[in-house]
Amino acid sequence: MLAAKAALRERLVAARRALRPDQRTQAGHALRDAVLAAPEIQMAGTVAAYFSVGTEPDTRGLVFALWKRGTYVLLPLLRPDGDLDWASYEGPDSLAPGPRGLLEPSEPSRGVTAITSADLILVPALAADRSGRRLGRGGGSFDRALARVGPAILTIALLYDGELLDRVPSGSHDVPIRAAALPAEGITRLR
Repeated sequence: MLAAKAALRERLVAARRALRPDQRTQAGHALRDAVLAAPEIQMAGTVAAYFSVGTEPDTRGLVFALWKRGTYVLLPLLRPDGDLDWASYEGPDSLAPGPRGLLEPSEPSRGVTAITSADLILVPALAADRSGRRLGRGGGSFDRALARVGPAILTIALLYDGELLDRVPSGSHDVPIRAAALPAEGITRLR
């Protein structure tokens, strides 16, 4: 399973690198619009999200739009042990450089269990399948955080088109997601 995950990660990362900047920008706008139009997002008082880096689908506009409309947005703080702490996003000026090239909120930490207060969670992924299996970067940080979340909370992976696959290799520690958002398809329920 580890070898299958590594090979798939390598292929997906290469495909993301091959995308032109304008393709990434267009995909980020389409994802932002699809997520903001979802009734679950419109009703959510608190959303746990992430601030994209590198070739990940752009979440910067989405996070800002959620905050501007009055949603309480939690962003992760990567802890030295690889787990995720959470802090509130208070606009673009509230971010500071964090480990591994991440931008993190500079607001006070809310603790690792703060994610349990979210009405909806936006999750990074390299791919997902229609059974809800998600392939992340391999650190397990989001799987640990998602393990704390109840089954009624909607978890949405943000993907590029072509990253919703028939099958993603997974292990017992991989926490399934409930939906995927893709630029061309919008939000697709999984499982």
